[in-house]
Amino acid sequence: MNPGDIAGLRSRVGDLRQVASVRRMTLDDGPERGVRVLAFSTGGGLDFQVLADRSMDIGPLWLGGVQIAWQSPSGFAAPGLLDAERDNGRGFNRGFSGFLVTCGMRHTRQPREGHPLHGHLPFTPARITSYGEDWDAAEPVLHAEGEVIEAAYGGDALRLRRRIEAPIGGRILRIRDSVENLAAGPARHEMLYHFNLGWPVAREGTTVSLDGDDLLGPIAAPEPEPAPATVWPCASPEARVVVSPGGDEAPRVAFEFPTDRLGHLQLWRDLRPNAGVLSIEPCTSALPTDDGSAGNPDISPGERRDYQIEVAFHAAPSAG
Repeated sequence: MNPGDIAGLRSRVGDLRQVASVRRMTLDDGPERGVRVLAFSTGGGLDFQVLADRSMDIGPLWLGGVQIAWQSPSGFAAPGLLDAERDNGRGFNRGFSGFLVTCGMRHTRQPREGHPLHGHLPFTPARITSYGEDWDAAEPVLHAEGEVIEAAYGGDALRLRRRIEAPIGGRILRIRDSVENLAAGPARHEMLYHFNLGWPVAREGTTVSLDGDDLLGPIAAPEPEPAPATVWPCASPEARVVVSPGGDEAPRVAFEFPTDRLGHLQLWRDLRPNAGVLSIEPCTSALPTDDGSAGNPDISPGERRDYQIEVAFHAAPSAG
């Protein structure tokens, strides 16, 4: 949507939030009670909820009114009910749900060397610094910004600053992250963006490609067991991952990200009955070697590392 279109809209509505908005709300039932939410509605058929109390990750996501983000029976539990150290370091699994769960900032993947599964970042409350609609920008967007701190006195101190934006009238969302080392010494640093697609995108016949090369599929569904995680290096400066469901009635989803920081792509799926999740996971490194190393350089005091991911949603041909 361009500024000229917006000028015409202003004379037709009492409030531009009728067209597109970011609204702040709080969930109020069951284990989700108290979770702060920023609800995005682009006016172009894309609606999603940013979970402020869960690392500013993304929970439900609808395209044209159809929910395509995977959701577990745990829902989006409040962080006070979750403990990463529980279940021998696998407490992550008691809160795992939604379109995006960001893993890190000091550790990703399996529990190791005192770190829980996927680190301490998931489900950590954020401090929201701004949110709303920017109708006057060259590209009018909805946006939210905030920060998450992972720190211990006398130890590491990392700060994640996140901006999520979505063009008004569009079907695109962008995530822009900056991680900074606030401590006096170097710190281990890893990131993994755990995007989780459910039915009708994760279905019989779905394929996944990286820069035009087929990586996965057509998949079968259901499958009897979860598939092990597989990692590919990203060869091009800007990786493009496309998830294409079987048939013509489901939307395609495309992920694009610079590979100078996110140099690998990890895929994982659990298509057993009553599970049904396909995960697309841009990440900083390959799977760890036997000694635990995964090629992640430490982040120096005062150093900042930036990450960007754009997700575009393309309607099925039959839906226009």
